[in-house]
Amino acid sequence: MINTQRRFSSMHTHTVFCDGADDVETMCRVAYEKKLCAIGFSAHAPIEKQLGITSDWHLKDEKADQYAAEVLAAKKRWQGKLNVFLGYEADYVKGRRSSLDNDITALNLDYIIGSVHYIFPENGAEPFTVDGPAEEFEKGFREGFNCNGDALMNCYYDALSEMITQGGFDILGHADIIKKNCIEKNYWRKEDEICRQREIARLLANASCNEIIVEVNTGGMNRKKINETYPSLTFLRIIREFNIPVIITSDAHSANDINGNYDTAIDMLICANFKEHVLFKERKNSSSVWQKENI
Repeated sequence: MINTQRRFSSMHTHTVFCDGADDVETMCRVAYEKKLCAIGFSAHAPIEKQLGITSDWHLKDEKADQYAAEVLAAKKRWQGKLNVFLGYEADYVKGRRSSLDNDITALNLDYIIGSVHYIFPENGAEPFTVDGPAEEFEKGFREGFNCNGDALMNCYYDALSEMITQGGFDILGHADIIKKNCIEKNYWRKEDEICRQREIARLLANASCNEIIVEVNTGGMNRKKINETYPSLTFLRIIREFNIPVIITSDAHSANDINGNYDTAIDMLICANFKEHVLFKERKNSSSVWQKENI
């Protein structure tokens, strides 16, 4: 069970503004009832104008101002009871979309989660998401990579590497989410994946941008897609070797999941020899400020 003496937050959440089930106020109320110290709203940043892709799970460009206004209003309403933060989950697509794009940097966000969802195959096949429905993933894997698992893995982890090198975000989102559709299919050599994860950890440790926090994301478990966090225990152990800080998140798409499976996340961190996790405190002088909490 979760030790109630510890402090937790929920910084990766989605509402009705993108692909979530509940509104901003409901998410705040449930976070308060569950005794979280903070909630961060991280709508999927708009992509339709930028990528030319129609999406039903990203914030619409025309809704961006309303989204920000509602979160900022909630921040005032809940002041003194619950810390509320305004953020985005920003997709990275090389040369096409990142957290450094003008429409994102102009918003004066509290924080940004940097994530890789989309894969654009080099052979010109249709782009697809690594965590999308299984049939869409299989189609993209077949047409874009000729069912070559190592090529797919390299494409995904190369994108993560590019995003880390570029910077402009605070939290690395679900670092090995590519496993969602591959975890039982043995699409690639496990030892190669571990080598790429070590490269990612080294990049994170040496990043010249602001300190990047890695999220321990329970969203896959909350939605019963996988039985472990993003990242895996193996990946977490590598991250620990490089002394990279972590934050526990739920990737909640409904209020019921706002701290779902945090007990499992804590257990995994203990197994990986972590002694602490962090909480977001504030943005100060364009840098994110974090507070350490013992596990």
